[in-house]
Amino acid sequence: MNPANLPFDSEAMLEGLRGWVECESPTWDAGAVDRMLDIAARDMAIMGATIERIAGRQGFGGVIRARFPHPKQGEPGILIAGHMDTVHPVGTIEKLKWRREGNKCYGPGIYDLKGGNYLSLEAIRQLARASFTTPLPITVLFTPDEEVGTPSTRDIIEAEAARNKYVLVPEPGRADNGVTTGRYAIARFNLEATGRPSHAGATLSAGRSAIREMARQILAIDAMTTEDCTFSVGVVHGGQWVNCVATTATGEALSMAKRQADLDRGVERMLALSGTTNDVTFKVTRGVTRPVWEPDAGTMALYEKARGIAKSLGAELPHASSGGGSDGNFTGAMGIPTLDGLGVRGGNGHTLEEFIEVDSLVERGRLMAGLLATLE
Repeated sequence: MNPANLPFDSEAMLEGLRGWVECESPTWDAGAVDRMLDIAARDMAIMGATIERIAGRQGFGGVIRARFPHPKQGEPGILIAGHMDTVHPVGTIEKLKWRREGNKCYGPGIYDLKGGNYLSLEAIRQLARASFTTPLPITVLFTPDEEVGTPSTRDIIEAEAARNKYVLVPEPGRADNGVTTGRYAIARFNLEATGRPSHAGATLSAGRSAIREMARQILAIDAMTTEDCTFSVGVVHGGQWVNCVATTATGEALSMAKRQADLDRGVERMLALSGTTNDVTFKVTRGVTRPVWEPDAGTMALYEKARGIAKSLGAELPHASSGGGSDGNFTGAMGIPTLDGLGVRGGNGHTLEEFIEVDSLVERGRLMAGLLATLE
């Protein structure tokens, strides 16, 4: 089976993808994510898949597991693992409207990750229309919480990955048309400063500002960044009344490292910031962690398979480890051959200028179809 001969059509793919993008699905809006999962479930049911809905927990949306018909159904096969949550609040579609400008198409979540998810299904659809039976059964898992570290579905992803031989992750492709064969370790932290209240005018000196302490600690956290391990504070909340010295302030921080040992040392440094100074308490607690994923022989063999397919399609396919986390961190760290970054090319993810390169829908769709058709 030559994937170059499959009749992928970028315009038809854009038409189907538009409905996905215009169904906004921010992580923290479980109902919105579930509406998006409903659309994907319907599309896959039409394709003949058996759909299982798994209820959400911890305030997040649910999970869809779709198994496509296959003579070896139930045996280890290929897992396509994608997320349907985005960082864009409902209403972003009014600021980041669906629009086509030449080879670029814009919309909230189109790049991260709906474009990659959609082309994965189109690859399955094209193979089915060609009456081609893949060597291995295919399972698709769509989850609701990747953008916040996958706190509610990591166990499902790992359990499903353990049942399969390969994991394909349609996260955005690299700018050089490459794929991802490893990812850095990531840790999240919750920050809390607790001070002493007072009137902000008459008794100002009696108060101890939690906001001031949070600001001081933010500078200290930023200063810990090295080439081996980075630190940043991305969320801060504090105070309630401008005429009161703030009693509490909260925040969230992120640390990232290429090696697990460097991240472990970074975690120790962050937790050591907890303490009380001048009647102000600062507390750091550990949040969600993604383990480092370093490519092993299995992942590199999978990559070589993909590189060969890309070459047959007239394209180079470089690879690299990437910063930023994905659910590939989990499956790769388990030692299951995992190939990430199989989704669309584009840019400006998580911004109001998020876009995809339209021609990458067909190019990456054919690459995905080639993998599904040859992995055994």
